[in-house]
Amino acid sequence: MLTVKEVSKKFNISEYTLRYYTDENLIPSIKRDKNNIRVFDEESLNWLKTIICLRKCGMSIKSIKEYVDLCIIGDSTILQRLDIINSQKVIIDKKIQELKESSLFLEKKKDLYDDIIKNNKKDITNPNNW
Repeated sequence: MLTVKEVSKKFNISEYTLRYYTDENLIPSIKRDKNNIRVFDEESLNWLKTIICLRKCGMSIKSIKEYVDLCIIGDSTILQRLDIINSQKVIIDKKIQELKESSLFLEKKKDLYDDIIKNNKKDITNPNNW
């Protein structure tokens, strides 16, 4: 069993965020010790791993809560959970494409500046030099 402090360090999230997740019932298996302190077992850590991943993908707390609630209901909700995951996959794939395009743009700019510096060229990218 791990404490909030230990789990926050392990997953590199704030203690506040971790408490928020538990208060929002996103970790249904959370336990409390004799002093009513939150403690995390392996199942709780597995829920947290899922929540962190879904948040990194841009999923809202509301949607994560819906997903968790459907998981608790069980196998009869697999199609609904698949729909949630598929919808988020479309969103994240679009973001990945946008980031790839931005990365390519930056790479071209970097190459241009490298060329300017290496060959002592005039900076044609600066509006003052147009």
